[in-house]
Amino acid sequence: MVKQGAFRYRVWLGLLGCSLTFAALAAEQGSSPVEMYRYINDKGITVIDRLGVPPQYIGKGYEVLNEQGRVIRVVPPAPTAEEIEKRKAATAQANSDAQLLRLYTSVEDVDRARERKLSELDGLTSVARSNLQSVKTQQANLQSQAADQERAGRQVPEHLIDQLNMLKTEEKRLQQDLQHYQQLRTKANATFDADRARLVQLLGDSPTP
Repeated sequence: MVKQGAFRYRVWLGLLGCSLTFAALAAEQGSSPVEMYRYINDKGITVIDRLGVPPQYIGKGYEVLNEQGRVIRVVPPAPTAEEIEKRKAATAQANSDAQLLRLYTSVEDVDRARERKLSELDGLTSVARSNLQSVKTQQANLQSQAADQERAGRQVPEHLIDQLNMLKTEEKRLQQDLQHYQQLRTKANATFDADRARLVQLLGDSPTP
């Protein structure tokens, strides 16, 4: 009888402990703030939902309300593709401006850099033109020798023909170099013009003549 009574007492204690645990959990849940979510569905209707915002509407942004209906948090809409591109462009412009300010402290710095670059390209152009003139002179001499051989009724030597072909190849390369230098000069002028104009905006200076 004593053992049976002790067993019943332990069972009663166990049930009491479970009841207290469930009561504590219920009280904790009851005390947590109630949140509601307000969003606009695909029909343009404002919806207030206690369960949350459906995934297809999250990107459009929504508001979180308390149990009194006051807004306690606003989740903005996700940026559009156009907005993302604008942000990228703004970031790229900011990086470019920072680089420009590291390179130049004044508009005059841009002008001096332009002069150095154009002088360098003009030097390369001058060398290429001089080489081209030398090649043309050599071609004229060799062609004269070849003509002399033909007038004398002799076959033009193979080495003379090879030299003429090599000079033609060199002439073509030098012509391409001259065209390339001209393109670089035009591009450099455009780049320095853009850098100068942007620096004027960043520094608030008046462009010097």
